[in-house]
Amino acid sequence: MLQLKNIGILSTYNSVTGSFDSVKNCTIDIENEIVIGIGKNNYNGDSIIDCNQKLVTPGFVDAHTHPVFKNGREKEFTQRISGKSYEEISANGGGINSSIIGVREISETELLDIVINRMDEFLSLGTTTIEAKTGYGLDTESELKSLRVLDHVHNNHKIDIFPTFLGAHSVPDEFNGDTKAYVDLLCNEMIPAVSEQGIAKFCDVFCEVGYFDLLQSSKVLKTAIKYNLVPRIHTDEFSNIGGSKLASEVKAISADHLMEISDEDINFLSNSDTIAILLPGTTFFLGKEKYAPARKLIDRGVHIAVASDFNPGSCHIKSMPFIIGLSCIYLGLSIEEALKAATWSGACAINEQERIGSIEVGKQADLIIWDLDTIEQIPYNLTSTPIRNVIKAGEPLISLD
Repeated sequence: MLQLKNIGILSTYNSVTGSFDSVKNCTIDIENEIVIGIGKNNYNGDSIIDCNQKLVTPGFVDAHTHPVFKNGREKEFTQRISGKSYEEISANGGGINSSIIGVREISETELLDIVINRMDEFLSLGTTTIEAKTGYGLDTESELKSLRVLDHVHNNHKIDIFPTFLGAHSVPDEFNGDTKAYVDLLCNEMIPAVSEQGIAKFCDVFCEVGYFDLLQSSKVLKTAIKYNLVPRIHTDEFSNIGGSKLASEVKAISADHLMEISDEDINFLSNSDTIAILLPGTTFFLGKEKYAPARKLIDRGVHIAVASDFNPGSCHIKSMPFIIGLSCIYLGLSIEEALKAATWSGACAINEQERIGSIEVGKQADLIIWDLDTIEQIPYNLTSTPIRNVIKAGEPLISLD
């Protein structure tokens, strides 16, 4: 048995009481990857980690990432700070499609090494579980290759990966703007092949002006459902296209971005089980001013999560502590709301809340031991991540002492 002793404060969402708990001066007992006890300081573990009166929280569950790509797009960053918008850059050969050649041409082994290195960094920043999308291959073989890479990393790396097929990320250049023909390929060939491969758990679509409209997005997601893939959707990022209503209609597990969501569409989400995944890092990284209306969503009863949206173009951010800081500053979340949104709500957004996302007896022991005293210090230390150790499935992984 592993025991974490001398914990100053244990801060976690409690899924039984529906409240946020802060337990002082306690221990956590872990056996066979599972939390078996939370109590006062009586030390009897086979192996003991002294937390030195520091803070312990759940590991982060990052429920929206795009980690399967070859090269970064730092030139686009330079273009944006020179005044060009994301949409302008995409229209002139940048954006999503500029990452396709790299993924199509790179060997599976090389791509695997790149993704493993990224997962190492995620883990060092306290992220213990991640939703990971494809979407930079955009042909059948390259998308299947991307999913094989994610599966290999999941099976051989300590981080847990939940793969999403995002073939409907953009229309590749060889289709010359013929979105209908590409949607036909997605529905008739790519989704069936992804389903037969058996790796992806979810299917996503970029429902946005200039990408996939409501009817096309609906066709993709309804086809995915027929092939037992759980739908999720990028929408209302640059314009109010009505994708949140579609998310509620197809019972999507999440609707993501939502900077341009309308009051009417908030009502649709509030009457559904769809989780709103908010991505303040993207707004920040793109230099835009309009963030998702988090407080309005919460006040209307919408369940929200926050995630990194790590990708090569619009948000090259892996740090969930930084995302928590942005959520407090720009989304108006309290620190407890932001930590819940980055842990338990993230777990809900991949349907794993019964197993991870909070520190409770019977759940997997995915924990962060901080070199901090309180949760208030997480967003306060906005550009640093003072983590002493990460415990993944009951195993200490890193030590920065």
